[in-house]
Amino acid sequence: MITLSNGCAFEYATASGALGFNGRGWPWEWPLKAVRLLDPLLFANVIKTLTLKPRTGNLRWRKPWGCVRLIFDGLKIVGAVNAVGLTNPGIDWWIKKVGPKIRPEENLIASILGEPAELAIMATILNNYNIFAIEVNVSCPNTQDDFLKNAEKAIEGCRAVKRNSRHPILVKLSVANDAERIVPALAGVAEAFSVNSVPWNMIFPYKKSPLAKLGGGGVSGKIAQRFTWAFAEELMTITDIPFIAPSVWDFEDIEKLRDAGFEAFSFGSVFMPFPWRPTLYVRKDMSR
Repeated sequence: MITLSNGCAFEYATASGALGFNGRGWPWEWPLKAVRLLDPLLFANVIKTLTLKPRTGNLRWRKPWGCVRLIFDGLKIVGAVNAVGLTNPGIDWWIKKVGPKIRPEENLIASILGEPAELAIMATILNNYNIFAIEVNVSCPNTQDDFLKNAEKAIEGCRAVKRNSRHPILVKLSVANDAERIVPALAGVAEAFSVNSVPWNMIFPYKKSPLAKLGGGGVSGKIAQRFTWAFAEELMTITDIPFIAPSVWDFEDIEKLRDAGFEAFSFGSVFMPFPWRPTLYVRKDMSR
């Protein structure tokens, strides 16, 4: 279990956007909530990443699968690739529609992305809301932003949030980040790290992405584990800041990751094909 400086603690988390902008699930998941096959209160819920201004990205609600594809190994689903591109209505929408309705038991973590000055503004705004923490996303694999390559900008963005926020700071990294530069520089800033999806061409260097016209996308799920797990485990050797274990897909993954030294576990793309699994896994793990 990871305990933050404000006393909030969690062992299970949802990846950014898995349960929408409010941590209560997307509309198509509500029937599962009604029959208790999906229980958001079991998790620290990271909302879908917000930017200061609305961002169109690639998601079109009339055709949501246009920027998302499941990945199969034979007939078995082993992950997903998405090129959503940070589609979001902006933080002003969130503070009007979601912020006033937050309940303390919902354990929300706000995820934000932007230039350092924009991050400072958003962090200041979020001081008015009863959230668990702030996740600074410096790692989206399918945008034209240079955070993936520019370690100094990523570090300054996180520090800008720290200077302006009363909330604990989590930082979302990618295997494409210069993480060996970023992680040590965030001592005293970050209280935990999470791990984003993996750029398509890192996992499939010789195979064209089904979302190539949208930039290729980021791969997540079981098929990404050999990248995301190794990335996090390697960085755990150079910092005492805990990592939230990424890419949980099967129940057995929790024990494997716990044995590897992780204290908290994140469920992301598994929600797409199997939205009931994370709740079942957590209940089973808690019962043990």
